Amino acid sequence: MCRPTAALCAVLSACLCAAHLCAAGRSQQLNHRPVIGVLAQENLPGDQFARGSSYIAASYVKYLEGAGARVVPIRINRTEEEYANTFNSINGLLLPGGDIDLQTSQFSRAARIFYRLSLKANDARDYFPIWGTCQGFQQLTVLTANKNLLTLTDTKAVALPLTLTPAAQSSRLFQSFPKDLLQSLAEENITSNFHSWSLSMQNYSRNNKLKRFYKILSTNNDGKKEFISTMEAYRYPFYAVQWHPEKSSFEWVDKPGMIHSTAAVEACFYTGSFFVSEAMKNQHHFSSPEEEERALIYNFSPVYRGAHTIFVQNYYFD
Repeated sequence: MCRPTAALCAVLSACLCAAHLCAAGRSQQLNHRPVIGVLAQENLPGDQFARGSSYIAASYVKYLEGAGARVVPIRINRTEEEYANTFNSINGLLLPGGDIDLQTSQFSRAARIFYRLSLKANDARDYFPIWGTCQGFQQLTVLTANKNLLTLTDTKAVALPLTLTPAAQSSRLFQSFPKDLLQSLAEENITSNFHSWSLSMQNYSRNNKLKRFYKILSTNNDGKKEFISTMEAYRYPFYAVQWHPEKSSFEWVDKPGMIHSTAAVEACFYTGSFFVSEAMKNQHHFSSPEEEERALIYNFSPVYRGAHTIFVQNYYFD
């Protein structure tokens, strides 16, 4: 009797896990009033507009609101109990871009707590999605690998096409994208990159935790190193992009890497809509309408920072 090879077992396991994930997502009625948490982070050094200790760039809020979700700001320096209560009230989590330490910051502490809560919830068939953009992508790799495997790349303020992998076409993230949009993503310089650190294919391939956890949907190359630009988890509704879909619609600083073409704006819409559709599969809710109302970001006003700044508007928090 033939024994299955280790490689075959891994493929079968991944397929079974993906089927389980899809079934879990389909088994519940959709929540058409999704609330997504966006994690705040420490203020940028030298930010003359800063108020309090943390901020959220308004472009991430608009990104989700434009796709049909409401937003709750998740502030740093809160207790684990407070974060657990918030987790049980929201329908998904977005980890935004920025510039903080991925292992010692309060942003990373909160991200770690929500990541572990999400793993536990999804294992119990409580469908809870996470989206990471740029720094959020990087934070997810650190949390999964339990170490920082990022490497320097020449990717600051540059627009690139995606090198889509064979897995992209059937991926949860990309499978419903229009064919002409996927073609534009693959052929045109429309994904905005504003990062100095990346997860190289080499480091990904050498780390079993990352290889078992994430399916690679696209890569890019800075001329010297191939790095991962889009990925999704096999077993969990976790998604990450190293590029910035939200900037094409909601940020307007005039510098290289900023693209406002029709295809780039469509990529913003379709990625945001996909993640909101994932959040609709979650049934968490606040204990009362009054508690929900107090938590929503509508209670805060964004600060206009000027058209020349990397973030046109920020929300600031104590």
